[in-house]
Amino acid sequence: MNTQLRPALTLFVLFSLITGIAYPLVVTGVAQTVFPHAANGSLVAKDGKPVGSELIGQTFTDPGHFWSRPSATGPMPYNAANSGGSNLAPTAPALTVAVKARVEALRAADPGNQAAVPVDLVTTSASGLDPHISRAAADYQLARIARVRGLPVERVQALVEQHTEGRWLGFVGEPRVNVLALNLALDALPR
Repeated sequence: MNTQLRPALTLFVLFSLITGIAYPLVVTGVAQTVFPHAANGSLVAKDGKPVGSELIGQTFTDPGHFWSRPSATGPMPYNAANSGGSNLAPTAPALTVAVKARVEALRAADPGNQAAVPVDLVTTSASGLDPHISRAAADYQLARIARVRGLPVERVQALVEQHTEGRWLGFVGEPRVNVLALNLALDALPR
């Protein structure tokens, strides 16, 4: 029994040290050296204080800001600990009620806007944490934001253009806008 137990325990301790301590330290050290921004959560700072992450959406309800895609995480929106979609089928009555309420909120915030509401402004993403909206969703909100802030629509549109991220590798996905980055740039405009 000792002839089998001693090598087993030795290997257990050795592999525990390698995989439980050495490997995580090496990976953490490399990540902190090569990709420190990403390794620390891709945090966005304003005045030296973190205000969010490039990777996790936030709720914006002020009519002078771009609104994010709705979050399905509960009980608090954009809670990374509860990441996941709503799992509601397209024919689910609860989804219909939620979408109608979101459309009404958008219409109430901008009564003059009779354009079709982009789907990503009224439905949640698969993770419930999406920090981006489509270019169509940003364009839909342009007039409201320009009016509330007293800015020319062209100025707000130029800001959206500056913050539009293209397709990955030029052909994968759709152009998108990071809502937090856009709202911070909007807040930085002189009033």
